[in-house]
Amino acid sequence: MRAMWRGSISFGLINVPVKMYAATEKKSISFRQIHRECGTPIHYQKMCSTCGREVEDDEIARGYEFEKGRYVIIEDKDLESIPDETTRTVDIIDFVDLVNIDPIYYDRSYFLGPEETGQKAYILLRKAMEEGGKIAIAKVVIRSKQSLACIRPYGEKHLVMETMFYPDEVRKVEEVPISPQAKLHENEVKMAVQLVSSLSTSFDPNKYTDDYRQAMIDIIRAKVEGEEISIPTPREEKVVDLMEALKASLELAEKEKGEKPKKPAKGKTKKKAAEGG
Repeated sequence: MRAMWRGSISFGLINVPVKMYAATEKKSISFRQIHRECGTPIHYQKMCSTCGREVEDDEIARGYEFEKGRYVIIEDKDLESIPDETTRTVDIIDFVDLVNIDPIYYDRSYFLGPEETGQKAYILLRKAMEEGGKIAIAKVVIRSKQSLACIRPYGEKHLVMETMFYPDEVRKVEEVPISPQAKLHENEVKMAVQLVSSLSTSFDPNKYTDDYRQAMIDIIRAKVEGEEISIPTPREEKVVDLMEALKASLELAEKEKGEKPKKPAKGKTKKKAAEGG
């Protein structure tokens, strides 16, 4: 695995030289746009709308639109005014409990490995967080963007760093409309809770696969080999009563587990209450 960034983790007066590696990779199917008539890939030209001509890469600059239609050009030398230590250091700000971080803040994951000169300090930092039950909140600059990040023990020996969104980058959930008119019946809640319980298990990432990507691979293979693609009959969507859907889902979940469906608990009848039962 090739390191994509080198720097150090800084906490207190301690610096831990580290290398950063991408921890994840996208495996989605990508397509090229092809001229249907001859099967040739379509190419795009970088055109200047003012000059009316194609421009070369060495003519392209980095620009920021500060007003509508007005840009300021930022050169590489302008970025050199940023102190180098801030671009090569993961600065730990706080140590917090992992459960206090809402997953909505997470962006991308990176493995952190020690440089040869930082092996002991790396192990010490990891051990201290593991025994203290804490993770680190830090700031780091990656590709000219400063990100909030958390560092935590991963596996038996390593550290992983997740870049995070800043609070002002997370949209307000209050902007998502929800109708106040939807009312829940007590039995609906009980059956929904029972259904969630029936479908609950321990998390095992190896049981989950990308079925859509596999189906896409099968289609591509069939097309390459000249096989006929079978089109499944679309399912007819029916409006189902919520209570009936809950019952059917619960029965299916219990059947797959080989258990007998349990009836939702009901309140005591007046007769039993009168008998003291």
